Amino acid sequence: MTEAGIPVRPISDLTGFPEIMDGRVKTLHPNLYAGLLAVRDNPEHLQAADDHGVEFVDLVCVNLYPFERTAARRGAGDDEVIENIDIGGPAMIRAAAKNNAYAAAVVSPVAYDAVLAELRESECRLSPNTRESLAAEAFAYTARYDTAIARWFQEKREDFPPLFVRAYEKVLELPYGENPHQRAAYYEQVGARTHVLSMVSQLGGKPISFNNLLDLDAGRLLLSEFQIPACVIIKHNNPCGVACAATALEAYKNAFACDPQSAFGGTVCLNKGVDAELARALSEQFIEVLFARGYDDAALQILAEKPNTRILDDRERRMPNMIEPHVRQVVGGLLVQDRDFSLEERSDMQVVTERRPTEAEWQQLSFAWKVCKHVKSNGIVIARDLASVGIGAGQMSRVDSVRLALEKARDGVHNAVMASDAYFPFSDGPQLALEAGVTAIIQPGGSVRDHLTVEAVDEAGAAMVFTSRRHFLH
Repeated sequence: MTEAGIPVRPISDLTGFPEIMDGRVKTLHPNLYAGLLAVRDNPEHLQAADDHGVEFVDLVCVNLYPFERTAARRGAGDDEVIENIDIGGPAMIRAAAKNNAYAAAVVSPVAYDAVLAELRESECRLSPNTRESLAAEAFAYTARYDTAIARWFQEKREDFPPLFVRAYEKVLELPYGENPHQRAAYYEQVGARTHVLSMVSQLGGKPISFNNLLDLDAGRLLLSEFQIPACVIIKHNNPCGVACAATALEAYKNAFACDPQSAFGGTVCLNKGVDAELARALSEQFIEVLFARGYDDAALQILAEKPNTRILDDRERRMPNMIEPHVRQVVGGLLVQDRDFSLEERSDMQVVTERRPTEAEWQQLSFAWKVCKHVKSNGIVIARDLASVGIGAGQMSRVDSVRLALEKARDGVHNAVMASDAYFPFSDGPQLALEAGVTAIIQPGGSVRDHLTVEAVDEAGAAMVFTSRRHFLH
Protein backbone atom coordinates (compact mmCIF):
# COMPACT_ATOMS: atom_id res chain seq x y z
CA MET A 1 0.00 0.00 0.00
CA THR A 2 2.92 2.33 0.69
CA GLU A 3 4.05 1.81 -2.91
CA ALA A 4 0.58 2.95 -4.02
CA GLY A 5 1.01 6.22 -2.18
CA ILE A 6 -1.34 5.36 0.67
CA PRO A 7 -0.19 6.40 4.17
CA VAL A 8 0.31 3.29 6.26
CA ARG A 9 0.98 2.79 9.96
CA PRO A 10 2.21 -0.57 11.21
CA ILE A 11 -0.14 -2.24 13.69
CA SER A 12 2.63 -2.20 16.27
CA ASP A 13 2.47 1.59 16.21
CA LEU A 14 -1.18 1.42 17.27
CA THR A 15 -0.81 -1.32 19.85
CA GLY A 16 2.63 -0.41 21.17
CA PHE A 17 3.50 -4.08 21.00
CA PRO A 18 5.72 -5.79 18.39
CA GLU A 19 4.63 -8.63 16.11
CA ILE A 20 5.93 -11.86 17.65
CA MET A 21 5.89 -15.64 17.20
CA ASP A 22 6.27 -15.62 13.41
CA GLY A 23 3.28 -13.33 13.01
CA ARG A 24 0.91 -15.45 15.09
CA VAL A 25 0.50 -12.55 17.51
CA LYS A 26 0.24 -9.05 16.10
CA THR A 27 -3.32 -7.66 16.31
CA LEU A 28 -4.57 -9.27 19.51
CA HIS A 29 -4.20 -6.26 21.81
CA PRO A 30 -6.56 -4.13 23.96
CA ASN A 31 -5.54 -0.92 22.21
CA LEU A 32 -6.95 -2.22 18.93
CA TYR A 33 -10.05 -3.95 20.26
CA ALA A 34 -10.96 -1.08 22.56
CA GLY A 35 -10.82 1.17 19.50
CA LEU A 36 -13.09 -1.23 17.62
CA LEU A 37 -15.59 -1.99 20.39
CA ALA A 38 -16.00 1.33 22.20
CA VAL A 39 -19.59 2.56 22.41
CA ARG A 40 -18.95 6.12 21.47
CA ASP A 41 -21.92 7.73 23.18
CA ASN A 42 -21.15 5.96 26.46
CA PRO A 43 -19.28 8.37 28.78
CA GLU A 44 -17.58 5.56 30.65
CA HIS A 45 -16.25 4.06 27.40
CA LEU A 46 -15.03 7.45 26.27
CA GLN A 47 -13.31 8.06 29.59
CA ALA A 48 -11.61 4.63 29.47
CA ALA A 49 -10.42 5.36 25.94
CA ASP A 50 -9.02 8.70 27.04
CA ASP A 51 -7.34 7.19 30.10
CA HIS A 52 -5.56 4.52 28.06
CA GLY A 53 -4.79 6.49 24.92
CA VAL A 54 -7.12 4.40 22.75
CA GLU A 55 -7.65 5.49 19.13
CA PHE A 56 -11.04 4.71 17.62
CA VAL A 57 -11.13 2.54 14.50
CA ASP A 58 -13.95 3.34 12.10
CA LEU A 59 -13.46 0.75 9.39
CA VAL A 60 -11.90 -2.72 9.19
CA CYS A 61 -10.97 -4.23 5.82
CA VAL A 62 -9.39 -7.65 6.18
CA ASN A 63 -8.31 -10.40 3.81
CA LEU A 64 -8.11 -13.58 5.85
CA TYR A 65 -5.44 -16.23 5.49
CA PRO A 66 -6.45 -18.50 2.56
CA PHE A 67 -7.50 -21.49 4.65
CA GLU A 68 -9.99 -22.95 2.14
CA ARG A 69 -7.56 -22.76 -0.76
CA THR A 70 -4.72 -24.22 1.29
CA ALA A 71 -6.78 -27.08 2.71
CA ALA A 72 -8.06 -27.97 -0.77
CA ARG A 73 -4.60 -28.02 -2.34
CA ARG A 74 -3.28 -31.49 -3.04
CA GLY A 75 -0.22 -32.25 -0.95
CA ALA A 76 -0.77 -29.56 1.68
CA GLY A 77 0.43 -30.87 5.03
CA ASP A 78 -1.35 -30.45 8.34
CA ASP A 79 1.17 -27.90 9.61
CA GLU A 80 0.70 -25.69 6.55
CA VAL A 81 -3.08 -25.91 6.77
CA ILE A 82 -3.06 -25.02 10.48
CA GLU A 83 -0.78 -22.04 9.87
CA ASN A 84 -3.46 -20.72 7.51
CA ILE A 85 -6.06 -20.57 10.27
CA ASP A 86 -6.48 -16.83 10.79
CA ILE A 87 -7.12 -15.74 14.38
CA GLY A 88 -6.77 -11.98 14.53
CA GLY A 89 -8.51 -11.32 11.21
CA PRO A 90 -11.86 -12.90 12.13
CA ALA A 91 -11.66 -11.32 15.58
CA MET A 92 -11.25 -7.84 14.08
CA ILE A 93 -14.06 -8.43 11.61
CA ARG A 94 -16.43 -9.64 14.33
CA ALA A 95 -15.53 -6.76 16.63
CA ALA A 96 -16.23 -4.15 13.97
CA ALA A 97 -19.41 -5.93 12.89
CA LYS A 98 -20.67 -6.15 16.47
CA ASN A 99 -20.06 -2.43 16.89
CA ASN A 100 -21.67 -1.55 13.55
CA ALA A 101 -23.42 1.41 15.16
CA TYR A 102 -20.03 3.13 15.03
CA ALA A 103 -17.71 0.99 12.86
CA ALA A 104 -17.83 -0.88 9.58
CA ALA A 105 -16.40 -4.25 8.55
CA VAL A 106 -15.70 -4.75 4.84
CA VAL A 107 -14.91 -8.34 3.86
CA SER A 108 -15.70 -8.52 0.16
CA PRO A 109 -13.66 -6.85 -2.61
CA VAL A 110 -16.93 -6.60 -4.52
CA ALA A 111 -18.07 -4.03 -1.94
CA TYR A 112 -14.99 -1.81 -2.14
CA ASP A 113 -16.18 0.52 -4.90
CA ALA A 114 -19.60 1.06 -3.33
CA VAL A 115 -18.11 1.72 0.12
CA LEU A 116 -15.56 4.18 -1.28
CA ALA A 117 -18.24 5.96 -3.29
CA GLU A 118 -20.44 6.40 -0.22
CA LEU A 119 -17.50 7.64 1.87
CA ARG A 120 -16.68 10.25 -0.77
CA GLU A 121 -20.28 11.41 -1.05
CA SER A 122 -21.08 11.63 2.67
CA GLU A 123 -18.10 13.25 4.36
CA CYS A 124 -16.40 9.95 5.14
CA ARG A 125 -19.42 8.51 6.95
CA LEU A 126 -21.28 5.35 6.11
CA SER A 127 -25.00 5.25 6.76
CA PRO A 128 -26.44 3.00 9.51
CA ASN A 129 -28.09 0.82 6.86
CA THR A 130 -24.79 0.33 5.06
CA ARG A 131 -22.96 -0.55 8.27
CA GLU A 132 -25.64 -3.02 9.27
CA SER A 133 -25.60 -4.62 5.82
CA LEU A 134 -21.81 -4.90 5.98
CA ALA A 135 -22.09 -6.46 9.46
CA ALA A 136 -24.49 -9.12 8.22
CA GLU A 137 -22.11 -9.95 5.39
CA ALA A 138 -19.16 -9.99 7.80
CA PHE A 139 -20.73 -12.46 10.22
CA ALA A 140 -21.73 -14.73 7.34
CA TYR A 141 -18.17 -14.51 6.04
CA THR A 142 -16.55 -15.49 9.35
CA ALA A 143 -19.16 -18.24 9.79
CA ARG A 144 -18.15 -19.66 6.43
CA TYR A 145 -14.48 -19.43 7.41
CA ASP A 146 -15.04 -21.20 10.73
CA THR A 147 -17.20 -23.81 9.01
CA ALA A 148 -14.36 -24.68 6.65
CA ILE A 149 -11.97 -25.08 9.58
CA ALA A 150 -14.40 -27.17 11.64
CA ARG A 151 -15.14 -29.37 8.65
CA TRP A 152 -11.42 -29.96 7.98
CA PHE A 153 -10.88 -31.15 11.53
CA GLN A 154 -14.08 -33.25 11.53
CA GLU A 155 -13.24 -35.05 8.31
CA LYS A 156 -9.89 -36.09 9.73
CA ARG A 157 -11.63 -37.83 12.63
CA GLU A 158 -15.16 -39.05 11.88
CA ASP A 159 -17.72 -39.38 9.11
CA PHE A 160 -20.79 -38.45 11.15
CA PRO A 161 -19.71 -35.76 13.65
CA PRO A 162 -21.97 -34.57 16.48
CA LEU A 163 -22.30 -31.19 14.76
CA PHE A 164 -22.70 -31.36 10.97
CA VAL A 165 -21.55 -28.04 9.51
CA ARG A 166 -21.58 -26.90 5.89
CA ALA A 167 -21.64 -23.52 4.16
CA TYR A 168 -23.36 -22.68 0.88
CA GLU A 169 -22.86 -19.72 -1.43
CA LYS A 170 -25.54 -18.41 -3.77
CA VAL A 171 -24.86 -18.98 -7.45
CA LEU A 172 -28.17 -18.15 -9.10
CA GLU A 173 -31.49 -16.52 -8.43
CA LEU A 174 -34.01 -18.90 -10.01
CA PRO A 175 -37.23 -17.79 -11.70
CA TYR A 176 -39.29 -19.85 -9.23
CA GLY A 177 -39.24 -23.14 -7.33
CA GLU A 178 -41.00 -26.40 -8.05
CA ASN A 179 -44.14 -24.31 -8.63
CA PRO A 180 -44.52 -20.72 -9.83
CA HIS A 181 -45.70 -19.47 -6.42
CA GLN A 182 -42.46 -20.64 -4.72
CA ARG A 183 -39.33 -18.47 -4.64
CA ALA A 184 -36.02 -20.23 -5.22
CA ALA A 185 -32.25 -19.88 -5.56
CA TYR A 186 -29.35 -22.23 -6.25
CA TYR A 187 -26.43 -22.44 -3.81
CA GLU A 188 -23.18 -24.31 -4.27
CA GLN A 189 -21.54 -26.00 -1.32
CA VAL A 190 -18.42 -24.16 -0.24
CA GLY A 191 -15.39 -26.42 -0.59
CA ALA A 192 -17.06 -28.96 -2.89
CA ARG A 193 -14.81 -30.17 -5.70
CA THR A 194 -17.59 -29.83 -8.25
CA HIS A 195 -21.29 -29.02 -8.29
CA VAL A 196 -24.11 -29.44 -10.75
CA LEU A 197 -23.27 -26.21 -12.61
CA SER A 198 -19.50 -26.13 -12.16
CA MET A 199 -17.70 -25.43 -15.47
CA VAL A 200 -21.08 -25.31 -17.23
CA SER A 201 -21.87 -22.46 -19.61
CA GLN A 202 -25.35 -21.65 -20.88
CA LEU A 203 -25.17 -20.96 -24.60
CA GLY A 204 -28.84 -20.28 -25.22
CA GLY A 205 -32.41 -20.60 -24.07
CA LYS A 206 -34.49 -19.41 -21.15
CA PRO A 207 -33.07 -19.02 -17.62
CA ILE A 208 -32.51 -22.34 -15.92
CA SER A 209 -35.13 -23.31 -13.35
CA PHE A 210 -35.35 -25.20 -10.07
CA ASN A 211 -36.81 -28.30 -11.72
CA ASN A 212 -34.24 -28.10 -14.52
CA LEU A 213 -31.46 -28.32 -11.93
CA LEU A 214 -33.05 -31.31 -10.22
CA ASP A 215 -33.29 -33.14 -13.53
CA LEU A 216 -29.80 -32.07 -14.58
CA ASP A 217 -28.35 -33.44 -11.35
CA ALA A 218 -30.09 -36.78 -11.90
CA GLY A 219 -28.94 -36.89 -15.50
CA ARG A 220 -25.30 -36.08 -14.75
CA LEU A 221 -25.10 -38.74 -12.03
CA LEU A 222 -26.51 -41.43 -14.33
CA LEU A 223 -24.39 -40.29 -17.26
CA SER A 224 -21.25 -40.69 -15.13
CA GLU A 225 -21.82 -44.46 -15.08
CA PHE A 226 -20.77 -44.72 -18.74
CA GLN A 227 -17.52 -44.12 -20.61
CA ILE A 228 -18.68 -44.91 -24.16
CA PRO A 229 -21.08 -42.56 -25.98
CA ALA A 230 -24.26 -42.40 -23.92
CA CYS A 231 -27.49 -40.44 -23.72
CA VAL A 232 -29.74 -40.00 -20.70
CA ILE A 233 -33.19 -38.42 -20.93
CA ILE A 234 -34.66 -37.29 -17.60
CA LYS A 235 -38.25 -36.34 -16.88
CA HIS A 236 -39.41 -35.35 -13.42
CA ASN A 237 -36.17 -36.60 -11.87
CA ASN A 238 -36.44 -40.08 -13.40
CA PRO A 239 -34.77 -41.49 -16.50
CA CYS A 240 -37.30 -42.15 -19.27
CA GLY A 241 -34.67 -43.27 -21.77
CA VAL A 242 -31.03 -44.34 -21.54
CA ALA A 243 -28.74 -45.81 -24.18
CA CYS A 244 -25.11 -46.44 -25.05
CA ALA A 245 -23.99 -46.77 -28.65
CA ALA A 246 -21.11 -46.28 -31.06
CA THR A 247 -22.06 -42.63 -31.61
CA ALA A 248 -23.86 -39.94 -29.66
CA LEU A 249 -26.49 -39.70 -32.41
CA GLU A 250 -27.28 -43.40 -32.18
CA ALA A 251 -27.33 -43.23 -28.38
CA TYR A 252 -29.82 -40.35 -28.50
CA LYS A 253 -32.12 -42.08 -30.99
CA ASN A 254 -32.14 -45.28 -28.95
CA ALA A 255 -32.75 -43.45 -25.68
CA PHE A 256 -35.56 -41.43 -27.20
CA ALA A 257 -37.19 -44.57 -28.62
CA CYS A 258 -37.69 -45.95 -25.10
CA ASP A 259 -40.48 -43.51 -24.24
CA PRO A 260 -41.00 -40.72 -26.79
CA GLN A 261 -44.10 -39.44 -25.03
CA SER A 262 -42.33 -38.93 -21.69
CA ALA A 263 -39.23 -37.55 -23.39
CA PHE A 264 -41.29 -34.55 -24.60
CA GLY A 265 -40.02 -31.56 -22.64
CA GLY A 266 -37.32 -33.59 -20.94
CA THR A 267 -33.68 -33.00 -20.04
CA VAL A 268 -31.28 -34.60 -22.52
CA CYS A 269 -27.77 -35.31 -21.24
CA LEU A 270 -24.93 -36.48 -23.50
CA ASN A 271 -21.34 -37.35 -22.60
CA LYS A 272 -20.11 -36.39 -26.09
CA GLY A 273 -20.27 -33.30 -28.27
CA VAL A 274 -23.09 -32.25 -30.59
CA ASP A 275 -22.50 -31.92 -34.33
CA ALA A 276 -24.90 -30.71 -36.99
CA GLU A 277 -26.44 -34.13 -37.67
CA LEU A 278 -27.17 -34.73 -34.01
CA ALA A 279 -28.47 -31.17 -33.62
CA ARG A 280 -30.97 -31.73 -36.43
CA ALA A 281 -32.26 -34.87 -34.69
CA LEU A 282 -32.49 -33.05 -31.36
CA SER A 283 -34.30 -30.09 -32.89
CA GLU A 284 -37.14 -32.35 -34.04
CA GLN A 285 -38.30 -32.63 -30.41
CA PHE A 286 -39.15 -30.20 -27.64
CA ILE A 287 -36.28 -30.32 -25.13
CA GLU A 288 -36.26 -28.30 -21.90
CA VAL A 289 -32.53 -28.69 -21.23
CA LEU A 290 -29.76 -29.96 -23.50
CA PHE A 291 -26.50 -30.82 -21.74
CA ALA A 292 -23.47 -31.94 -23.78
CA ARG A 293 -19.69 -31.73 -24.01
CA GLY A 294 -19.31 -29.07 -26.65
CA TYR A 295 -21.22 -27.95 -29.75
CA ASP A 296 -20.12 -27.34 -33.33
CA ASP A 297 -20.88 -23.90 -34.73
CA ALA A 298 -23.27 -25.51 -37.21
CA ALA A 299 -24.99 -27.35 -34.36
CA LEU A 300 -25.50 -24.13 -32.40
CA GLN A 301 -26.95 -22.46 -35.46
CA ILE A 302 -29.50 -25.26 -35.82
CA LEU A 303 -30.32 -25.34 -32.11
CA ALA A 304 -30.78 -21.57 -32.06
CA GLU A 305 -34.04 -22.16 -33.91
CA LYS A 306 -35.35 -23.56 -30.60
CA PRO A 307 -35.07 -20.41 -28.44
CA ASN A 308 -36.71 -21.99 -25.39
CA THR A 309 -34.23 -24.87 -25.11
CA ARG A 310 -31.62 -24.25 -22.45
CA ILE A 311 -28.32 -25.21 -24.10
CA LEU A 312 -25.67 -26.13 -21.54
CA ASP A 313 -22.04 -26.72 -22.45
CA ASP A 314 -20.21 -29.06 -20.07
CA ARG A 315 -16.51 -28.29 -19.62
CA GLU A 316 -16.14 -30.02 -16.27
CA ARG A 317 -13.52 -32.75 -16.36
CA ARG A 318 -13.08 -33.25 -12.63
CA MET A 319 -14.95 -36.04 -10.95
CA PRO A 320 -17.27 -35.14 -8.05
CA ASN A 321 -16.14 -36.19 -4.61
CA MET A 322 -18.36 -39.20 -4.00
CA ILE A 323 -16.96 -39.59 -0.49
CA GLU A 324 -18.89 -36.45 0.38
CA PRO A 325 -22.07 -37.57 2.22
CA HIS A 326 -25.49 -37.37 0.66
CA VAL A 327 -27.71 -34.91 2.52
CA ARG A 328 -31.47 -34.50 2.35
CA GLN A 329 -33.46 -31.92 4.23
CA VAL A 330 -36.52 -32.85 6.24
CA VAL A 331 -38.63 -30.55 8.40
CA GLY A 332 -36.29 -29.11 10.99
CA GLY A 333 -33.41 -31.45 10.24
CA LEU A 334 -31.09 -33.28 7.87
CA LEU A 335 -30.75 -36.90 6.89
CA VAL A 336 -27.10 -37.67 6.20
CA GLN A 337 -25.86 -40.88 4.59
CA ASP A 338 -23.02 -42.31 2.53
CA ARG A 339 -23.51 -41.86 -1.18
CA ASP A 340 -24.66 -44.89 -3.15
CA PHE A 341 -21.98 -44.56 -5.81
CA SER A 342 -20.40 -48.00 -6.17
CA LEU A 343 -21.73 -50.88 -8.19
CA GLU A 344 -21.19 -54.57 -7.70
CA GLU A 345 -18.69 -56.45 -9.86
CA ARG A 346 -19.77 -59.54 -11.76
CA SER A 347 -17.44 -61.63 -9.60
CA ASP A 348 -19.43 -60.59 -6.53
CA MET A 349 -22.76 -61.67 -8.02
CA GLN A 350 -24.41 -65.06 -7.78
CA VAL A 351 -26.16 -66.92 -10.57
CA VAL A 352 -29.08 -68.64 -8.83
CA THR A 353 -30.71 -70.41 -11.79
CA GLU A 354 -29.84 -73.55 -13.68
CA ARG A 355 -29.03 -71.57 -16.79
CA ARG A 356 -26.23 -69.01 -16.62
CA PRO A 357 -26.54 -65.76 -18.54
CA THR A 358 -24.81 -65.68 -21.89
CA GLU A 359 -22.03 -63.15 -22.36
CA ALA A 360 -24.41 -60.94 -24.34
CA GLU A 361 -26.96 -61.15 -21.53
CA TRP A 362 -24.30 -60.27 -18.96
CA GLN A 363 -23.56 -57.06 -20.87
CA GLN A 364 -27.23 -56.14 -20.99
CA LEU A 365 -27.71 -57.00 -17.31
CA SER A 366 -24.77 -54.78 -16.35
CA PHE A 367 -26.24 -51.90 -18.34
CA ALA A 368 -29.73 -52.36 -16.88
CA TRP A 369 -28.31 -52.57 -13.35
CA LYS A 370 -26.44 -49.27 -13.77
CA VAL A 371 -29.59 -47.54 -15.00
CA CYS A 372 -31.83 -49.07 -12.34
CA LYS A 373 -29.69 -47.59 -9.56
CA HIS A 374 -30.85 -44.16 -10.73
CA VAL A 375 -34.58 -44.94 -11.00
CA LYS A 376 -36.85 -43.94 -8.14
CA SER A 377 -38.00 -46.92 -6.09
CA ASN A 378 -39.72 -49.17 -6.77
CA GLY A 379 -37.52 -49.21 -9.87
CA ILE A 380 -37.63 -51.61 -12.82
CA VAL A 381 -35.58 -51.36 -16.02
CA ILE A 382 -36.05 -53.52 -19.09
CA ALA A 383 -33.15 -53.26 -21.55
CA ARG A 384 -31.94 -54.64 -24.85
CA ASP A 385 -28.95 -53.76 -27.05
CA LEU A 386 -27.53 -51.38 -24.39
CA ALA A 387 -30.70 -49.32 -24.37
CA SER A 388 -33.65 -49.08 -22.03
CA VAL A 389 -36.87 -50.27 -23.66
CA GLY A 390 -39.14 -49.87 -20.65
CA ILE A 391 -38.78 -48.18 -17.25
CA GLY A 392 -41.15 -48.43 -14.30
CA ALA A 393 -40.46 -45.93 -11.52
CA GLY A 394 -41.82 -44.80 -8.20
CA GLN A 395 -44.69 -47.24 -7.87
CA MET A 396 -45.89 -48.37 -4.45
CA SER A 397 -45.72 -52.05 -5.43
CA ARG A 398 -42.95 -53.70 -7.39
CA VAL A 399 -45.30 -55.68 -9.61
CA ASP A 400 -46.92 -52.40 -10.71
CA SER A 401 -43.47 -51.09 -11.66
CA VAL A 402 -42.99 -54.24 -13.79
CA ARG A 403 -46.37 -53.69 -15.44
CA LEU A 404 -45.50 -50.08 -16.18
CA ALA A 405 -42.09 -50.99 -17.64
CA LEU A 406 -43.72 -53.62 -19.86
CA GLU A 407 -46.37 -51.15 -20.96
CA LYS A 408 -43.70 -48.60 -21.85
CA ALA A 409 -41.83 -51.18 -23.97
CA ARG A 410 -43.51 -50.21 -27.22
CA ASP A 411 -41.57 -52.65 -29.40
CA GLY A 412 -41.92 -55.58 -27.02
CA VAL A 413 -39.38 -57.17 -24.72
CA HIS A 414 -38.39 -60.28 -26.65
CA ASN A 415 -34.81 -61.24 -25.71
CA ALA A 416 -34.60 -58.31 -23.28
CA VAL A 417 -33.29 -58.37 -19.72
CA MET A 418 -34.78 -56.87 -16.57
CA ALA A 419 -33.26 -55.20 -13.51
CA SER A 420 -34.95 -54.51 -10.18
CA ASP A 421 -33.47 -52.13 -7.60
CA ALA A 422 -34.58 -54.39 -4.72
CA TYR A 423 -35.78 -57.95 -4.28
CA PHE A 424 -39.11 -59.24 -5.52
CA PRO A 425 -41.33 -60.07 -2.53
CA PHE A 426 -43.37 -62.39 -4.75
CA SER A 427 -42.75 -64.15 -8.03
CA ASP A 428 -45.59 -62.30 -9.79
CA GLY A 429 -43.38 -59.50 -11.16
CA PRO A 430 -40.75 -61.80 -12.70
CA GLN A 431 -43.48 -64.04 -14.12
CA LEU A 432 -45.05 -61.11 -15.98
CA ALA A 433 -41.67 -60.23 -17.47
CA LEU A 434 -40.85 -63.83 -18.42
CA GLU A 435 -44.21 -64.27 -20.14
CA ALA A 436 -43.51 -61.09 -22.14
CA GLY A 437 -40.15 -62.42 -23.41
CA VAL A 438 -37.50 -61.37 -20.86
CA THR A 439 -34.66 -63.90 -20.85
CA ALA A 440 -32.53 -62.76 -17.89
CA ILE A 441 -33.14 -60.93 -14.63
CA ILE A 442 -30.83 -59.14 -12.21
CA GLN A 443 -31.95 -58.29 -8.68
CA PRO A 444 -30.51 -58.13 -5.14
CA GLY A 445 -32.31 -61.18 -3.78
CA GLY A 446 -33.02 -61.52 -0.08
CA SER A 447 -36.74 -62.27 0.03
CA VAL A 448 -38.04 -65.20 2.08
CA ARG A 449 -39.80 -66.24 -1.14
CA ASP A 450 -36.70 -66.11 -3.36
CA HIS A 451 -37.01 -69.85 -4.01
CA LEU A 452 -40.40 -69.32 -5.68
CA THR A 453 -38.95 -66.67 -8.00
CA VAL A 454 -35.98 -68.91 -8.84
CA GLU A 455 -38.36 -71.78 -9.67
CA ALA A 456 -40.41 -69.51 -11.98
CA VAL A 457 -37.30 -68.37 -13.83
CA ASP A 458 -36.00 -71.93 -14.15
CA GLU A 459 -39.33 -73.11 -15.54
CA ALA A 460 -39.11 -70.41 -18.20
CA GLY A 461 -35.57 -71.45 -19.14
CA ALA A 462 -34.30 -67.98 -18.28
CA ALA A 463 -31.36 -66.86 -16.13
CA MET A 464 -31.28 -64.85 -12.94
CA VAL A 465 -28.50 -63.15 -11.00
CA PHE A 466 -28.49 -61.99 -7.37
CA THR A 467 -26.29 -59.00 -6.55
CA SER A 468 -26.84 -59.19 -2.74
CA ARG A 469 -27.10 -55.37 -2.60
CA ARG A 470 -30.13 -53.20 -3.23
CA HIS A 471 -30.14 -49.65 -4.60
CA PHE A 472 -33.21 -47.86 -3.26
CA LEU A 473 -33.60 -44.26 -4.43
CA HIS A 474 -36.35 -42.22 -2.80
